[in-house]
Amino acid sequence: MWNKVAAAPSGVLRGLLRGLLLLGLLSSATVVNAAEIKVIASTAMREAMDALIPQFERDSGNEVAISFESGAMLPKKIKDGAEADLVITTPATINDLVNAGKVVAGTRVDFVRSGAGVAVRLGAPKPDIGTVEAFKAALLAAKTVAYSEGPSGVHFLSVLAKLGIADQIKAKGVVPPIGQRVGTLVSAGVAEIGVQQITELLLIPGIDFVGPFPKELQANIVYATAMPTTAKEKDAAAAFVKYLGLPANAPALKKLGLDPA
Repeated sequence: MWNKVAAAPSGVLRGLLRGLLLLGLLSSATVVNAAEIKVIASTAMREAMDALIPQFERDSGNEVAISFESGAMLPKKIKDGAEADLVITTPATINDLVNAGKVVAGTRVDFVRSGAGVAVRLGAPKPDIGTVEAFKAALLAAKTVAYSEGPSGVHFLSVLAKLGIADQIKAKGVVPPIGQRVGTLVSAGVAEIGVQQITELLLIPGIDFVGPFPKELQANIVYATAMPTTAKEKDAAAAFVKYLGLPANAPALKKLGLDPA
């Protein structure tokens, strides 16, 4: 191979060298332009991010370094100075962070809507929760009911108050530690019924998803993206936000119990 190159006419050789140089420059540019996008997201978005990030990384050449925090810990982490190019959380939390000077006002982009649902241990009888009265009866009949301290838990407590059974359910309620899914308590037999966002229940092993809350009691928990004031990879983060909203991603999100916003 070396002999053939050495024997080639000078014009051909110069063209070959220019081509190799151009290829090297393009490769270097790709490496230089590639960004690592730091994202801090609500734990409810774990499955959605697991489904969508790999394709974005393949298409863009950028990498997404993501960490997940509970609804209570995410704003604290940002306020304490955690570096991030993007946050994914509820609008209420974003507003709080804007007021705290930690997120840029006007950068919120709604991503998905998430509903709440019910699960039981794998193989256990599924209660009827198709109507408000049936849902209420199922909760009262259960020996233990697990729910989170996150957005779905806050909504659930408001539902209990509306149904007039808050005290009865709280007395037999089980709340998992921060960061642990309700479904793990149900699969372990610690709780007979588990209530959480549907996307946080569907992929938990050892449980059966019963169904969503009755429509009259359903949650409409919105998750949105927003840019922290300390964001460094702004262009790459904006490209990621645009990618998340592509219509082509809707089927994958729906499989996870989420509706595009």
